[in-house]
Amino acid sequence: MPRFGRVAAMYTYIAIPTGLMLYVLRDGSPLLIRDAWLKLPEAASHTYSLLIGCAFGCLVALITRPMVLRLSWAKELHSTLRPFARGLSGMAVVGLAVLSAICEEFLFRGLFQPWLGLLPQALLFGLVHQVPGKSRWVWVAWAALMGACLGSIFQLTGSLLGPIAAHALINGFNLSFLKRHDAGAARRQLGGLLGQV
Repeated sequence: MPRFGRVAAMYTYIAIPTGLMLYVLRDGSPLLIRDAWLKLPEAASHTYSLLIGCAFGCLVALITRPMVLRLSWAKELHSTLRPFARGLSGMAVVGLAVLSAICEEFLFRGLFQPWLGLLPQALLFGLVHQVPGKSRWVWVAWAALMGACLGSIFQLTGSLLGPIAAHALINGFNLSFLKRHDAGAARRQLGGLLGQV
């Protein structure tokens, strides 16, 4: 299992050159695009993006908990991802959430979306989120859906701040949940006939 330091370094090594590339390609801020669905001044673009992104990130993080408690595919996925999160410190969770959000949003929404389009970048985003095990394609589909939603926030407002905030909130809350919650523990503790349901 990769250590936090290696993962953080990888995200940093991708985010910095991608951010610089976006700065050069856009002749300015790597956070903005000109052809947004809403034509907003820069400050309004960032403000609306951030508000929508924070609301979306919190909503996704909140619906994750009942999904893991009730849906077998979500429990399986939780069990697959938990070994990585279990060893993270609180600071590592925050660092990983922020670095992965910046890196992936710069790369997929900032660079690929204007070039490939909204849906192709979302599909690519889903495909790079494969994990081993039975839940592989569920995770790919979920990540593709999230990529489409984050890309829609970007395209609507023209600002990457909202997608970055949403991505960081989702990753931060869900990594913390993965670290603390063992999806199989409640079932094992019931024992007897109830534990086999």
